[in-house]
Amino acid sequence: MTSTPTIHGKFVQGSTMRHVINMTATGSIGLIAVFLVDVLNLLYISQLGKPELAAAIGYASTLLFFHTSIAIGLSIATTATVSRAIGSGDNELARQFAGTSLILIAVISVFLTIITYPLLDSLLTLLGAQSETASLAKRFCQFVLPSIPLISVGMGLSALLRALGDGKGAMYVTLGAAFATAILDPLFIFSLNLGLDGAAFANVLARLVLVSIGAYSIFLSHRFYSKPEPAVFRRGAKAFATIGIPAILTNVATPVGNAAVTSVIAKYGDQAVAGWAVVSRLIPMAFAGLFALSGAVGPILGQNLGAKRFDRLRSTMRDSLKLTLIYVLIVWFLLAIFSHLIARAFDAQGVAADVIVFFCVFVAGSFLFNGSLFVANAAFNNLGYPLYSTMLNWGRSTLGVIPFVWFGGLWFGARGVIAGYGLGVVLFGIAGVYLCFRVLGKLEQQALNH
Repeated sequence: MTSTPTIHGKFVQGSTMRHVINMTATGSIGLIAVFLVDVLNLLYISQLGKPELAAAIGYASTLLFFHTSIAIGLSIATTATVSRAIGSGDNELARQFAGTSLILIAVISVFLTIITYPLLDSLLTLLGAQSETASLAKRFCQFVLPSIPLISVGMGLSALLRALGDGKGAMYVTLGAAFATAILDPLFIFSLNLGLDGAAFANVLARLVLVSIGAYSIFLSHRFYSKPEPAVFRRGAKAFATIGIPAILTNVATPVGNAAVTSVIAKYGDQAVAGWAVVSRLIPMAFAGLFALSGAVGPILGQNLGAKRFDRLRSTMRDSLKLTLIYVLIVWFLLAIFSHLIARAFDAQGVAADVIVFFCVFVAGSFLFNGSLFVANAAFNNLGYPLYSTMLNWGRSTLGVIPFVWFGGLWFGARGVIAGYGLGVVLFGIAGVYLCFRVLGKLEQQALNH
């Protein structure tokens, strides 16, 4: 019988900046691959020459993003719960918490998928989809929705790898799924002439690849799983819920904000929606480093909190914010230079091209504040203050989106909607960073008093 490998908290020593950069870099590569494939998917559909197909993908993605956001929330809870156990040095507890997390993720995602299926018509109508565009969006969702548990469990497995400090392993999980989609997308859409259905089939098969690679890494490579005992399962579920419920609420806020933008921009026609569909795919690909950074910070903070290394918590946050500033400035510069090229690549014309170029040149810089908010939210989730991230994200996605895009649209049309989307985040980004350092000060004070 093979012995179970010993787990070490690798983030409790060494340079915090090095850990932040390494984890962000490996996370970015995987995420960029996933988002690039998502952009290619829309690019292929755009090549079919029917604007309603691109608009249908936009509506379907907005709806499916709710489920992906819940899966992200569950994976945040997984990383926070398990990385703390690793940092404290209790290997068996960490393994049983890993088992608890995967069971909870599977059950929750299956339940939510079953609930959503009969409501597709109503939800798409609520987003502003009409006539043929609505029926195409519904068809796409009907194919892809049953695979939501696969992506949820896949994200959970990837979160466990990050909690262990295996950034490369987590990267291979997402890279594998991205490569599968890159190969299958053109095959199904063009070679087999399946169009929108082909994009949906490729999506589902890629998620099977995601789960397979993650399962191999966790169960066979790291052997990081133990069947949880009832008492440990209850304890793990409580810890998971304490972080998971606010984290889910936090993440669901983002698609609520996106849905608000979609419904307001829908007033300017399918071209404007198609332009926003390109922008909403461009955002995760261009700013994948920020999404990866928020995922990278979690296990580093979690392990150091478990080890009670408060000095390293503060330096991790400072290093993360420095990285955010440098990254956003570089990406904004590149997007501004290539804005017209990006619009042409998607065969965008008129209002669609205007929306894309305006975002790249003017609005992309607002991601300095978005990135700061991502990092602050990751800190709150892993330091035991998840409700702070819930309040900030909901504030951003409601007060920081709805009035801004509504008045922006009223005064400046489709461009104004995009400008409002960017402006609304500024105050919340600043508030997030301020609160985060307040929380770190509070934790340090509590440590000194005990």
